[in-house]
Amino acid sequence: MAYLQPGLLGGKFSIFLLLCIVQTSFSSSSHQHLSSRHLLTTTPSNIVKQYLTPHNKARAKLGLPPLKWSNKLANYASWWGHQRQVSCELVHSRGDYGENLFWGSGKDWKPIDAVMMWAKERPYYDYKSNSCKKNEQCLHYTQIIWKQSTRVGCAKVLCKTGDTLISCNYDPRGNVVGEKPF
Repeated sequence: MAYLQPGLLGGKFSIFLLLCIVQTSFSSSSHQHLSSRHLLTTTPSNIVKQYLTPHNKARAKLGLPPLKWSNKLANYASWWGHQRQVSCELVHSRGDYGENLFWGSGKDWKPIDAVMMWAKERPYYDYKSNSCKKNEQCLHYTQIIWKQSTRVGCAKVLCKTGDTLISCNYDPRGNVVGEKPF
């Protein structure tokens, strides 16, 4: 199966960068070596709500079922975020899950900031042609609304640079080439 590969914000400069997970390769064991010091086991319910609420509002607008929280995916997101902690580079994990990445300058970014940035791509997605409008990014949004995705887990990492990296992982993954999100 092939997955769409997004560009970077259509050449626009911004205080934050977005990357979408739609990866082209799978990793069979990269996430099996999770370091215990990066495992969350459980995410506090108030943090879970900050991630789930904007995801599920975007889905509800289309009559799609809500995503459920997955501690397994949150642990994976935390593990990968900590792999990127030194440089804070937006590099996809190439794991078995869908993935949206967010980078923000400084440490004051909240979960809702990342999810809302992805959801704001909605006007750039054309359902009829199943594509993003020219020079625009929409694949973070399509991952959020991918009907077959039923679980999400996210993590926020403060990088050594002083910046913020937020990762959300989705299972099953979305953005399958040739398929519409719903």
